[in-house]
Amino acid sequence: MHIHCLGLNQTTAPVALREKLSLSEDVIRAALSRLGCGDEPTVFVELIILSTCNRTELYAVSNELAFAKLETFLSDVRGIAVDQFSSHLYRLEDMDAVRHLFDVTAGLDSLVIGEPQILGQVTRALELARGQNTVGPTLNRLFQSAIHGGKRARTETAISRNPASVSSLAASVAERVVHKISESQIVILGAGEMAELAVEALRKRGAQKILVVNRTLERAHALTQRWDAQSTTFENLQTALVSADILISSTGAPHTLISFEMARAAMAERAERPLVLIDIAIPRDIDPDVANLPHVKLYDMDSLSAQLEHSLAERMAEVPQVKNILNEELKHFDDYLKSLEVLPLIADMRQNAEVIRQAEFEKTLRRLPDLTDTERNHIEAMTQALVKKLLHAPTHRLRVEASSSRAPEYAALARTLFNLTDKQTQPVSIAAD
Repeated sequence: MHIHCLGLNQTTAPVALREKLSLSEDVIRAALSRLGCGDEPTVFVELIILSTCNRTELYAVSNELAFAKLETFLSDVRGIAVDQFSSHLYRLEDMDAVRHLFDVTAGLDSLVIGEPQILGQVTRALELARGQNTVGPTLNRLFQSAIHGGKRARTETAISRNPASVSSLAASVAERVVHKISESQIVILGAGEMAELAVEALRKRGAQKILVVNRTLERAHALTQRWDAQSTTFENLQTALVSADILISSTGAPHTLISFEMARAAMAERAERPLVLIDIAIPRDIDPDVANLPHVKLYDMDSLSAQLEHSLAERMAEVPQVKNILNEELKHFDDYLKSLEVLPLIADMRQNAEVIRQAEFEKTLRRLPDLTDTERNHIEAMTQALVKKLLHAPTHRLRVEASSSRAPEYAALARTLFNLTDKQTQPVSIAAD
């Protein structure tokens, strides 16, 4: 039995290729449902597909190494020739595949180390595969172990506690410099990706009053509908500036949108109420001279980048502790895998004992033809209990020793003592619903 991981991510493939191989949930369901549908049973007995904006990975279990078949499978699902993406793939097997999934789930393999979204994405990948009945004991245990390790990494270390993106850092700065973010009027200038990330981060920090100002109302509406915010256009920017406690700007405009004169006019209408401006746009949206106005605090990319580097450094400092946690979880999973190797032997021991019990029970019944049904049931229950108790000690010892270096020796001795021949478990295909 082998565990496979076939995939590509932000370090091995350009974004154009990652987009082509990205899989929606509907496509994943359809792909998983193909297992076992052909005339010949698939070599894969378990399969889970993980697809995010930065990675597409296939985790599979088979009795033989079959990366080429996985490549063909991915090619068929996306309608892209294998030679267009094969050189960008990584192919990991057995414990290397296991360790990779643990690193992914803990956020150690992410573009931004420690990012929290991947934990939910791994959990969702497991749910989708369960829905299509393509998960067996091995991948179910593997993903559960990885998810548990990822949760421990985030609760027992600070790997995810410091802001690790400019947008989340902007939200963190806003929360820190205002009295109550839940009562503050927040203006978001722009409606692109960075703006949405900022809105998301602000909502998580308790922000209630958010106004999105954008060049086109349609784009602003798309953002505000997702996050229950208000929207307006640039024509109302001056009014928005007057009402704002915090303004985060992230447009793609080629010139400044908030001039010194605009800011000074807005402050004249605000008495001495402070204004926090956070400019995360390149080129800058806010005239840097605005920082000279009384009661105005201006943060730009340079000041935020210094804080971001500090936050990332703090996250990196947590990596050794995260790896210690993952090593503990890896050891538990490795012990589980080794225990699986003795299960066929234990099954053979029990089956052999049951055959002997049945034969002796039937021989006894032939010698005692006058037994009542109740008496026969009592005798059968007694023989079943005897077999169970006699096998308990040796099977328990086999399970205990399964993860030790002496496991093969114990297995060989058990087969000799119980007169069992070596058997190899055959692959079982998984049929779709």
